[in-house]
Amino acid sequence: MRTLSAGTIVSLAVVIAVLAGTVATSFLQPGIAPNALDVLLPLAAGAAVLARQRYPVAALIVVLVAVALYYPFARLDGPMIVLSFVVLYTAAELGHLIAAIAAGAASLLAMGLGETGGIRHVDDSMFLMIAGWVVAAVAGGGVTRNRRAYLREAERRVLDALHSKEEEARLRASEERLRIARELHDVLGHNISMINVQAAAALHGLKKRPEAAEAALRTIKETSKETLRELRTTLGVLRQVDEGAPTAPADSLARMEALVAGSGLDVRTELSGRLDEVPTEVDLAATRIIREALTNVSRHSGADAARLTVTNESGHIVIRVEDDGPGATFTDGTGYGLQGMRERATALGGTLEAGPRPDGGFLVVADLPLNGVR
Repeated sequence: MRTLSAGTIVSLAVVIAVLAGTVATSFLQPGIAPNALDVLLPLAAGAAVLARQRYPVAALIVVLVAVALYYPFARLDGPMIVLSFVVLYTAAELGHLIAAIAAGAASLLAMGLGETGGIRHVDDSMFLMIAGWVVAAVAGGGVTRNRRAYLREAERRVLDALHSKEEEARLRASEERLRIARELHDVLGHNISMINVQAAAALHGLKKRPEAAEAALRTIKETSKETLRELRTTLGVLRQVDEGAPTAPADSLARMEALVAGSGLDVRTELSGRLDEVPTEVDLAATRIIREALTNVSRHSGADAARLTVTNESGHIVIRVEDDGPGATFTDGTGYGLQGMRERATALGGTLEAGPRPDGGFLVVADLPLNGVR
């Protein structure tokens, strides 16, 4: 069942009230016999008021013409003028402000100057009162329209802000997933590669060099313990639970010996500049890049040794990891490990270049600006 809108209900109430007032006027003036205009004009104006939401300008014209004809030529003196205030308000509210102002001014001008049979139908006080109602109706419609436009704009801005926040949250979630993926890759890729290398060394020297096999197994034990600790810490962040403080210090450029010791390689290290006061994010990215680069050497190059150079000069940490191995497989520099290193460098505003050396082997060069932390 179709329900009536609030505007339609208001229109019906106003029309019924005006028609009832017209009928009541006929009883209050028993000596005056109504003519056809006393019936036709209120009905026409009432019908126009009911259609004012769909046809505001047409309703405005019909009602004002009906009112202009009613008071000079009809016999009764009903409250039809109320309908003119309604259509003036509606026209202004729906955006036809110029039409409402023009129609209101024209009706007031005709009312102030109009006479029938030499009789002026409204005195000055009545004219001023009607003029006030006309101005109030037009102004009220305009104010209501502006208020609704303001509320729509405010609602649109709120929705835009919510949409922007949702997009920002999705972007942050995506960046966090990438960061976690890099952390897991660094933790698992590096340490498990070390375990694999040391296990192969242990198997190879188990019979010929038992002492070397024992050292390799000890390294496997320590590396696997470290892997579990770091993996537990990373997963703890994902679960958002409190984890105990790590039992071993985190990797840092200031502890370079411990950083390269777990690589299983003979690493020739050259350090230049202070490395103990590097910003945390740069320090973390640098150690991850070094670990991944050394892991790639032990996993892919076939070399037993590598050269590591780290310098802190002119506000930049520059890292060079190179080897002479013949078996590098990521010659195009697009492996997942290299991609992760490059993303770490880019996130700090730095660069990373990786590729085969002209004279053989592989080279990784990372440039991390200290003031690029965001």
